[in-house]
Amino acid sequence: VFIIDEINRGDISKIFGELITLIEPSKREGNEEALKLALPYSGKPFSVPNNLYIIGTMNTADRSLTMLDTALRRRFDFIEMMPDPAILENAAVKGIDLTQLLTTLNQRIEVLYDREHTLGHAFFMPVKEAIAKGEDVAFQKLIGVFQNKIIPLLQEYFFEDWQKIRLVLGDNQKKDSALQFVTEEKLSDQRLKELFGSGHGLNQYGDEQRQFKLKPFASSNGNKTVWEKSEAYLGIYDASSVQI
Repeated sequence: VFIIDEINRGDISKIFGELITLIEPSKREGNEEALKLALPYSGKPFSVPNNLYIIGTMNTADRSLTMLDTALRRRFDFIEMMPDPAILENAAVKGIDLTQLLTTLNQRIEVLYDREHTLGHAFFMPVKEAIAKGEDVAFQKLIGVFQNKIIPLLQEYFFEDWQKIRLVLGDNQKKDSALQFVTEEKLSDQRLKELFGSGHGLNQYGDEQRQFKLKPFASSNGNKTVWEKSEAYLGIYDASSVQI
């Protein structure tokens, strides 16, 4: 078995060279249309055996695969590997069901962006594995996953459109702002004047200006941050259970 990771990021002609023909099933050693080529340095004949399996991995969210798809479609079977929340089944941390959490996040991303950018279950595998070491350890892993992986990824997906990020995280459904990861504040005319002075020209068509803030990852006064509250994560997929 020969594995080529991120195959779509490479130059296919340089990766395979003359092999692009020899790897075809009908051209392999032992078949009627088998071919042999002379190696450029040794001059020895070379062919590809039937028992060689070549696996190339790629991320379909990367649009650079368009030309690759055309070049290799006849020589490879394309097998889609979408996120599988079932792998996280029965994994829960402080009442947070990881399967429901991933499923809900992906359903929202699929509507607001597309299915190619849904989150893989691999994000939560370290959390599931850490459950055996205790819920506190696993919860710290979950916090790290959101702060260091999911939030930066959502920022990239939606180009800092915090309204959509709030929708993905379910913050718009949480009545308690203390459980919102991203807060939304409507700016009054007085506040706009304080920020920009008179004649700022904002709100002239009746559209309210809004300010979004990502809650800080660490607290300066020692109090719990929203990231350390299990109810905030539970509220992503079940806001009704954490309403005040």
